[in-house]
Amino acid sequence: MKITDVTTTMLRDPEGFVIQDATIPPPRRGARGRSALFVHLKTDDRKVEGLGIGTGLRAIQSVIEDNLKDLLVGQDPFNIEKLWSDMFWRVRGYGRKGIAFQAISAVDIGLWDLKAKALGVPLYRLLGPYQETVPVYGSGGWTNFSEKELLKEQMGYVERGFPRIKMKVAKDFGQSEAEDLKRLKAVRKAAGDDVEIYVDGNNGYYAKQAIRMSKAFEEYRVGWFEEPVLADDIEGLAAIARATTIPVATGEHEYTKYGFKDLIVRGGADIVQPDIGRVGGVTEWMKVAHLAHSFNLPVAPHAVQLVHLHCACATPNLKVVEYLGVSERSDRVWYTEFPEPKNGTWTPYKDRPGLGLELNPASVRKFKV
Repeated sequence: MKITDVTTTMLRDPEGFVIQDATIPPPRRGARGRSALFVHLKTDDRKVEGLGIGTGLRAIQSVIEDNLKDLLVGQDPFNIEKLWSDMFWRVRGYGRKGIAFQAISAVDIGLWDLKAKALGVPLYRLLGPYQETVPVYGSGGWTNFSEKELLKEQMGYVERGFPRIKMKVAKDFGQSEAEDLKRLKAVRKAAGDDVEIYVDGNNGYYAKQAIRMSKAFEEYRVGWFEEPVLADDIEGLAAIARATTIPVATGEHEYTKYGFKDLIVRGGADIVQPDIGRVGGVTEWMKVAHLAHSFNLPVAPHAVQLVHLHCACATPNLKVVEYLGVSERSDRVWYTEFPEPKNGTWTPYKDRPGLGLELNPASVRKFKV
């Protein structure tokens, strides 16, 4: 089998929710819309085509079409390690992190989808499952929610059977500490004592500020403190991890196994959070998960939930999988259907090869950019 063509499709849902967290500036009033990028890996076997999933940015699309496509066409799609290495060295001078690595990630996801489809098995079966059902948590709590909207969303997860939820803190670049605590107190009161609550600072605090806030968070039995400081401040992350009983979760803004090696060795993470759309796709994500396992650390993947579902099934040191309501809304637009969590657990389709996803033709016609 050979790859014969690589194409991309950009879709935009005009009604998608525009998010805001601690370090995203406020969106303009009435702003709406979410985009996604899809990669199509075509082969000389017309029945087999890989579907890659990426962030909806033109720059990522350009890297794939202008800088990676020629490396892929004519190659055996089963040679994923070789193709990953070829792409890695192609972007060496301008993309060891960031947009170019997100492009590699989208292509790599497509290669694994293609391989699993060619072999007629779901991706999680190809990876070698440790489990076929995984725990999930409901994620959101955006800082552009009013307290009423925050409670409605968080309790919506609880009513659907999610025993774990996550909300944002460090509002306004960490300048609204009292409001952070007020919102957390409201969610804890509404959710009750049996629901686990995680908080996400999205890089918004400084280290000593985060240590002080963590002491207050302990009162509300917070399950983890995510990205309390700038992702590159590994010393700050390590200091917070030493100072609080709340586990520090981080990694969504890290790239490659090399970056995660530094993060883990220097004590910056109690819970490791690789993002398959940034870290280099399935190939590199699994290596990071194994690296974390070698340090006896749990993994809790960030976003890209329909792909992480498969990798999570093949991860013995999995803690929990993030399930974003804003992504669920757009996924209903992009795909014909997808598996949905029930009572806080999630299982992939067992009878559909690859990722088990098909783009909705009507949505492609209507929302293609």
